[in-house]
Amino acid sequence: MECYLHTERDSMSKIEKQVCEKILQRSEVGKKKYGITMEEEILSIRQWLIHLQEELMDATVYVEKILESVE
Repeated sequence: MECYLHTERDSMSKIEKQVCEKILQRSEVGKKKYGITMEEEILSIRQWLIHLQEELMDATVYVEKILESVE
């Protein structure tokens, strides 16, 4: 898989390119898992916000775990 914006990708750092590739990989996982893309409006704004909140809570738990290991 490659990022679609080749001209913009050429000016990206190595880290940005890695993130771009991971986003594309996650997109493929989502399509296979749910059978739809993010463009389809199957959720309400409230439902999207709840999903975002849940993801951010998970991320906060990961950060807390890592912080404990470096203290």
